[in-house]
Amino acid sequence: MKKPELLAPAGDFPSLIAAIESGADAVYFGLKEFNMRDSAKNFYFRDLKRISELCGKNVKKYLTLNTIIYDSELKRAENTIKKVKNYVDAIICWDLSVILLCKKYKIPFHVSTQASVSNTSSAEFYKKLGAERVVLARELNLKQIRKISRIIDVECFIHGAMCVSISGRCFTSQFMRCKSANRGQCTHPCRRAYIIKDEEGNELKLENNKVMSAKDLCALPFISRLKKAGISAFKIEGRNRGAEYVKTVVSVYRKAVDKKLSKEEVKEGIKQLSQVYNRGFSSGFYLGIPTSDDFATTEDSEGKESKQVVGRIVNYWQKIGIAHLKVTAHPIKLGDELYIIGNKTGIKRVKIGEMQINHKPIASVKKGQEIGIKLPLCRANDMVYIIIKRE
Repeated sequence: MKKPELLAPAGDFPSLIAAIESGADAVYFGLKEFNMRDSAKNFYFRDLKRISELCGKNVKKYLTLNTIIYDSELKRAENTIKKVKNYVDAIICWDLSVILLCKKYKIPFHVSTQASVSNTSSAEFYKKLGAERVVLARELNLKQIRKISRIIDVECFIHGAMCVSISGRCFTSQFMRCKSANRGQCTHPCRRAYIIKDEEGNELKLENNKVMSAKDLCALPFISRLKKAGISAFKIEGRNRGAEYVKTVVSVYRKAVDKKLSKEEVKEGIKQLSQVYNRGFSSGFYLGIPTSDDFATTEDSEGKESKQVVGRIVNYWQKIGIAHLKVTAHPIKLGDELYIIGNKTGIKRVKIGEMQINHKPIASVKKGQEIGIKLPLCRANDMVYIIIKRE
């Protein structure tokens, strides 16, 4: 049985580096247009060379061009495909115009989950069209996935946000904010609390008023069953998430892909996943139809940790391992834990052990102060965040 490819999200360079260093076999990312995560930082054409250099020969690169395309955009889409040809291993798409352009320029393509491939006939159609892989609809169980996997290589999500409306093909955001989910601009009105009100003004507040907000998918407890289902690639959702999310989630699932986890290891993995952004965990459709327990009870993250800006690195002296930190926001003290995040540094987690002002040791720092602080290798302009823990 071939080991599934572990595919990680990369919304910016820190996340890309975090994915690579945490053991991802492949990364998927978007450029500034034509991708389903319009609000992510994303990348420019000029970044493609560096992305390729960072990934090297061991990490595959998949570009998302998975929005709907209008006539007025066809030339730009074609220009994009021509420019990226030598920098990516495949393009993730579903609009037939993009598929035809991939075929024209002989670039491998994977069919996006936006196509909602959910049966063997659809899989056969896309295979005949030339697809190397299909990213299956999220509304399938393991038995259905196993059947389709005999037709073509399949990719399935194993962790991250889920959409209550067929993987994003919803018009609520378009109606309420003129931001189309089909263009990667969803404002997630489904995550909010709602009160039912009739024409006479009578109101009912539901027991759980997050009636459209699905919990996040977490396949770790039954990952061994997915490994036996014929899935070629395990995909982690999260191009809008921070580098700390990517680092944690990829690290946990890397272990799960590489070996059979004990019950204690699964429990520890869930604990780690609970630290970063999540809205509670669900098994999705893999083990059966979701129930009322699979809907979130909070609009925001239930993660046990969050981060807040402390300031920015002004300079770093590598020989002595000291950074010049300008504290512009949150105060810090000895023993606090920090994230250092940067486009070349990626992400590093460190506990404060030594700080100085004018070569004199200090125990705490206020907003507006500039200090010397002992840190692992980082760079000027890296951002520093304090890790806030919740009970």
